[in-house]
Amino acid sequence: MDPAATEQKRNNARQKLMQFILDVGSKAFSPDVPELSRVEGRKEWDDAIQRIKTFNLIAALNILVRPGHAPSWLRPKLMEALTLIPLRPDGVRATMEFVFAVHPSSTVRVSEAAVPQKRGANITHEALEMASKLLSISSSSVAPEIWYSSIAPQLSVLLDGDEGPELTRTASYIIGFGILGRKASGAPGTAGWKCLAEPLLHAIKPPPNAQPPSTEDDDEIVDLSKERILVEYQDLVTALRRLRSLVVSHPNQGLAKRLLSPLLPSLWTLSTWNRASSELSDQVCGPASELLKIYLKLAPSPELVLYLIRNLGYVGGYNRQSPEWVYRETGKHEIGIVERKPRAFFIGGAPTAPQVTMEDIETKITTLLDLITTTMSDADIIGAFLELLKRWFKAARQSRGGSVLIKEESEETRDPLEQLIEIKTLQSMMEKVPNKLATQPRAILDLVSEILASSAAASDEDHNDDEVTGVALSLLNMIVTVPGFQKSRVNPDTLSLIETSLDKLSKSPTDLGKTANNLGLLLLYRDQIDDPSESLLPPAPADRQIEDRKTYSLAISYITASDSPPPVRSEGLHLIGTLITSHSPVLDIPGILVLLSSLISDSDEYIYLRIIKLYTLLAGSHPRAVTNDLLDQFIDAKETYSVDARQRFAEALSQIIERLGETFTGDLAQRVGDGLLSVAGRRAHRPKTEARQAREAKVQERKNKEAADAWGGEVPDFSDPTTPEEKARNEILERIVEGWESKRGSEDIRVRASALGVLGMGMEVNVRGMGVRVVNLAVELAVSILQVERGVEGGILRRGAVMMVNEFVRALDRVGEGFGFGFGFGERAREDLMRTLGWVRDTDGDGLVRRQAGEVVESLEAWGVRRLVGKGEEDKGMGMLRGLVVNPIERVNPAVGEEKVGRVRIEEVE
Repeated sequence: MDPAATEQKRNNARQKLMQFILDVGSKAFSPDVPELSRVEGRKEWDDAIQRIKTFNLIAALNILVRPGHAPSWLRPKLMEALTLIPLRPDGVRATMEFVFAVHPSSTVRVSEAAVPQKRGANITHEALEMASKLLSISSSSVAPEIWYSSIAPQLSVLLDGDEGPELTRTASYIIGFGILGRKASGAPGTAGWKCLAEPLLHAIKPPPNAQPPSTEDDDEIVDLSKERILVEYQDLVTALRRLRSLVVSHPNQGLAKRLLSPLLPSLWTLSTWNRASSELSDQVCGPASELLKIYLKLAPSPELVLYLIRNLGYVGGYNRQSPEWVYRETGKHEIGIVERKPRAFFIGGAPTAPQVTMEDIETKITTLLDLITTTMSDADIIGAFLELLKRWFKAARQSRGGSVLIKEESEETRDPLEQLIEIKTLQSMMEKVPNKLATQPRAILDLVSEILASSAAASDEDHNDDEVTGVALSLLNMIVTVPGFQKSRVNPDTLSLIETSLDKLSKSPTDLGKTANNLGLLLLYRDQIDDPSESLLPPAPADRQIEDRKTYSLAISYITASDSPPPVRSEGLHLIGTLITSHSPVLDIPGILVLLSSLISDSDEYIYLRIIKLYTLLAGSHPRAVTNDLLDQFIDAKETYSVDARQRFAEALSQIIERLGETFTGDLAQRVGDGLLSVAGRRAHRPKTEARQAREAKVQERKNKEAADAWGGEVPDFSDPTTPEEKARNEILERIVEGWESKRGSEDIRVRASALGVLGMGMEVNVRGMGVRVVNLAVELAVSILQVERGVEGGILRRGAVMMVNEFVRALDRVGEGFGFGFGFGERAREDLMRTLGWVRDTDGDGLVRRQAGEVVESLEAWGVRRLVGKGEEDKGMGMLRGLVVNPIERVNPAVGEEKVGRVRIEEVE
C-alpha cells in the first residue's frame, strides 16, 4: 500500500476515535441531555473507555484535553480518564511509551523508525522525569492504596530486565525517586512502601507470624505437624533480582540503606550458602553478596562488623533459640523459606535452632574477613578487632577469677556459640590481616599496655593469665617489628607502662617470661636496628592526616572500581566532598580535577549534579586551578567530550563565577572571557567532529537505502497519526534538533548558547573585572548573532545573545554611567543597540526571542532616562536634570533655615 495512503488511513482512524469519544461523552455528561439519558450514557461511556486500546486512548485523550478540542463541561471527564490510564493492566507501560514518543527531547527521526521502539531506546532524562511525575503521584480521584497496588505489579515486572535495561532503569527511577523517595509515599507504613518495598523485603525475610501463600486447595485439611513453605525458591530469586535492579540502577543512597538494613542477616546467610551449585550462586548467592557489599560500603562501621559476627550462624527467623522459619534446601539446588513445626508438636518444649558446624563457622569467618577487607576501611576493621579483643579479655579474666570483678548482665547471658565465634574471628584476624591491624599502632598499644599491666599485677598474686598475656605479647611483637617503627612516635606514658610490665613479666620462669624479656630488649634497642638512613624519617603524620588518606583512598576505590554501582559511586563522591569541605591537605587537586572531568559525562543526573557541586566546593580553596580546568574542558580543543558533558562544564563554570563574585577579575576573568568568545563565535572548526559527521551521514544513508529497498519505496511513518497542525509542529521540532548539531565541523549551537550564558553570568557578577575589550567583543558578538543567525534552529542561540545583552545593560546600571562611557557605550551606541533589538522584536521568527528583545529595549530606554537624571538623585525631580536649573529656591544655610529667592532662569545646554 502507498505510504501516503497508509498515513492518511491512520489519521482518519484517529479522527474517528476522537469523534467517537466526544459523541459518547456528550451522551454521558452534556447538560443539555436529560438526567435519565445521562445515566445510561455514563454506562456506555465507561464501557467504551474500557474497550479502547490503551495506547490509542492515551493519544486521543492527550489531544482532546487541550483547549478548543472539547466542550468545557467534558474536559474534566476526559482529564480524569487520562489520569486513570496507569491503573489498567498495561497502563504503566503505555504511559511510559507515549511520553517517550511525544516528548520534545526525543530525537528519533522517522527514517530511523523502520522498526517500532520496543526496548525503551532513546529515553531522555527530561522524558523520564515527566513519566515519573505522571506515575508516582496518585490521582486525586483514587485512593493511594488502590493507585499503588495497581501500578506496583507493572513496575515490578520491568525490574526483571526482560524488557531491556533502559526500561529497567526507568522503572527503578520511578520507584526509587518518584515513589519510595517521597515521604508521603515512601515512608514505612505508607501505601507506596507497602505495595512496592514490602513485597520485596518479605520475600527475602518474612515478617513475624507470616503465613504461607494461599492456594486453590485451601479448603482441604492441612496437616499442621508438617513444615510449610513460606517463600518458594523462584519467589526468592525474583525478589533478589528486583531488589538488586532497584538498588543499583540509581544512586539513591538513603533508599538503598532503608531497603537493605533489615535484610543484613538474611543477605549474609544467602551469600555464604554452603555447597551452592553454579545456578544457585548466580541466582541467589551472587545477588545477595552484591547487595551486602553495597550496604557495607554505604554504612561502614565497627558496629556493623560486630553485628555480622553475632549473626555469623544465622539460619532465619527472629528468635535465635527457636526461629519461626529458616532458610532450607527445598529441592535440588534450590533454597526456600520454610515455616518450622509449631511448638505444640514437640514434646518437652520448643524446638532448638538448627546448629552450624565448626567447619561452617571457619568457612564463614574466612568469607567474612575477605568481605570486610575489600569493602571497609582499616579504621573500621581495627575498631571491630579492638572491641572483640576487649570482650575476650574481659571474659577470660572472669573465667579465671581475675581482677575484673564486675559482670555485666549481657556478659552473663551471652550465647556460648557466639563467644566461640568471636574468639575464632579474633584469631583469624590476627593471622590473616596483621598488616591492617598494624596501620593504627596507637590504639592497639594503648590496649596492650592495659592488658600487660593487668597481667603483671595478676602475676604478683599468682594468677595464671598465660593465654591473655600471650595474645598481648603477640600484638606487641606485631607492632614493634613493623618496618619504620620508632619509640619516639609512641605516647611516653604508654611506652613506660609497657616497659614496666614487660620487666615484671620477664621474671616469670615460664616461656611467657622469656618472650617478655626478649620484647623488652627489642624495645630497648629498636631504634638502632634499622638502617641509619631510616632514622631521618619525616615527622609522624597526625591522626587526622592518616584518617584523611584512608578516606581519600576509600573514596577513589568506590568511584573508580569497575563494579561499583551508582549508590557506591555516589558515596565515594560524598567522601571526597567531606575532605574538600574540611580543607584536607591530603587532596591531590590535579588528580581530583581529572577524576571529576572523567565522571561528569555520567548519564545519571544525581551523579553529575553532585560533581558540579564538588567543583564549586573545590573552587573555594583553588579558584584559579578549578576555573582554568573547567574552561579548558568546556573549550574541548581535543574534541573529547559530548555536547551534554560540555554543557555541564559550562554549568559548573557559571556557578563558580557566581561564587567568585568581585574576585572574578584580572587575568583569570579575561582568559575566561576570551575562551568563551572563541566558543560562542562561528569561526571555530572541529575536524574530528566533521569526520565523525561524515561517517554517520554515510551510515545513515545506507540505512535509509536498505529500509527503502525493504519497503519497496519510502519508509512509512510508524508514529501515531496526528493532526496536520501537530505534524507541522513536529517537522519544525525535527528541523530544530537537526540544526542544533554542528554542520561541517562547526561548533554545536547548544554549546555556543551555553558560552553566551556563562558570559552573561560573568557580566552580572563583575563586569569591571572582565575588562573593556572582552565586554565590547561580547556585545558585538551578540549583535552579530542577532543579525546573522536567523535560522529556526538558531532560536536558542539568539535567546542567549539577547539575555547576554540584558545582563550587560543591568551591569551598566549597577556600576554607574562613567563606567558605561568607559566602554564606548554612549548615546549613539545605545541607540544602535536599541535599533537592532527593536528589529529583532518585530521580525524574529521565535516568539520567546521577540519577547526577550522587547524587554531589553525597555531596559535600555529606562537606563537612558536614569543616566540623564543622574544616579541616586531621582528623588529631587526635574530640578536635577543635567544642565537645567528650574528650582528658584537656593538654600544658603539649611541649618538655620535661611533661604535666598532668586529669579527663575532657563538655560539651554548642549
